[in-house]
Amino acid sequence: MDEIEHMFSVAADLGVTAFVHMRGGLEGLDSTLTAANNAAASLHIVHANSSGGGNILEFLEMIQMAQDEGRDVTTEAYPYGASQTGIQSALFDDWESWDDERFERHQWVRTGERLNRETFSKYREEGGSVIIHGRTEEMTLAAVTSPLTIVASDGGTGHPRGAGTFARILGRYVREQGALELMDALARMTILPTLRLEEFVPAMKTKGRIRVGSDADITIFDPETVIDRATYLEGSLTSDGIEYVLVNGIPVVYEGEIAEGVRPGKAIKAEMN
Repeated sequence: MDEIEHMFSVAADLGVTAFVHMRGGLEGLDSTLTAANNAAASLHIVHANSSGGGNILEFLEMIQMAQDEGRDVTTEAYPYGASQTGIQSALFDDWESWDDERFERHQWVRTGERLNRETFSKYREEGGSVIIHGRTEEMTLAAVTSPLTIVASDGGTGHPRGAGTFARILGRYVREQGALELMDALARMTILPTLRLEEFVPAMKTKGRIRVGSDADITIFDPETVIDRATYLEGSLTSDGIEYVLVNGIPVVYEGEIAEGVRPGKAIKAEMN
């Protein structure tokens, strides 16, 4: 815990937000909020949906209470009911005590197979990524529609969130379910993330909005057809209904097709003293 508190102190001294992939559950959230508060540090908690799990409503309520107390705390969510992590993670240190049903909730990224005791043991020795199924649609809906959450995709290959997060929000939760208003969803994907970052990453001040002087990073999609196609077996499938994507004014998707060999993007870095 001393190391975590020191990390928050460093963030506070530098005037930057600490982005934290915390251990799951309400106890983990309480510890994280307390450590950040003790250091007077700004805090962003990544993917509330997986960290909160079955306690997502209580998880979000604790963040709301922290905000109501004047603390600088934000969070995010992605629209899928499964997580992904390394199979050698300490998260699985008690795997030998699991019942058979729990193993079946784990899917090996390389092959798509659901695991059992024997295959889990084998792959844990080898190392690699595993998808963890277990959250209900109700949990996911609560996370992505909360007024507290930004939309974020997380990363890593194999999980459909890397390719499908934003199209899934627009297609499933805006158009099909009506759970989010279109402009609300777009704000969660664009201006809200940039506002969270721009105070200590000046380059973000030209992102997330369409106006003179901003970078021409523009996605043109059809709200009547946009939808994700990526699955847990084919995690890299591109989405439908996205006709054009411009990065720095240069098309990287044109008429629904990826432009080969075009890489106009550039790294964005914070200015650290």
